[in-house]
Amino acid sequence: MGERPYVLLSCAMSVDGYIDDETPRRLLLSNDEDFDRVDAVRATCDAILVGAGTVRRDDPRLLVRSRERALERVARGLPPSPAKVTLTATGDLDPGAAFFTAGDAEKIVYAAPTAVAKLDGRLGGAAEVVDAGAPGADGGTDGTVGAIGTGGTVDLGRVLGDLYGRGVRRLMVEGGTSVHTRFLREDLVDELHLVVAPFFVGDPAAPRFVGGGEFPRDRDRRMDLAEVRKMGDVTLLRYLLT
Repeated sequence: MGERPYVLLSCAMSVDGYIDDETPRRLLLSNDEDFDRVDAVRATCDAILVGAGTVRRDDPRLLVRSRERALERVARGLPPSPAKVTLTATGDLDPGAAFFTAGDAEKIVYAAPTAVAKLDGRLGGAAEVVDAGAPGADGGTDGTVGAIGTGGTVDLGRVLGDLYGRGVRRLMVEGGTSVHTRFLREDLVDELHLVVAPFFVGDPAAPRFVGGGEFPRDRDRRMDLAEVRKMGDVTLLRYLLT
């Protein structure tokens, strides 16, 4: 694929592998100590990537929250927060979402070819829209592993190559299920931060950490467990995949 950023995938999940439930209220799987750890990791990255489904479902701001960390970045000649990146096959994004309105970080939307014109009109300059379609790919939708996870309409190789060309050397991937699945199935993750919350969700309709399919990191090619850290009642498992 050529040169690409170092990819760090970060996720919190329940003991039974869910990253949310189906209730209207967002499910908190972490605690203050871990939120601060995630903030510290964000501050070390050049860009943060989430899928369009996460933008719609969670409305994340994707900013460095600590003023001290933001000022440290500025002192190094960097913007206070990393660039924000999302992927979409349909172009179904609201320009009023916090992804676009919160903070002054650079915002990039990598889209399927059929969604580019729609996004140019809808976003009105709120983000740069980049055609990242996979050659010969068929149509699909955001938010389903089947559509994006099997090749879909957004080429991750093109996304990572373009980000590298923009100077992104360290990319943090924060969800959701389809994006996690694609990065892991395509063997594009260098480091995995997996936080486990001590409870069960048990709802088969709720989103999981990853969907099904073949993963290169199977029982014959195991990940390297580099760190285990207890933070209150949650546990961080840090794996290296390089």
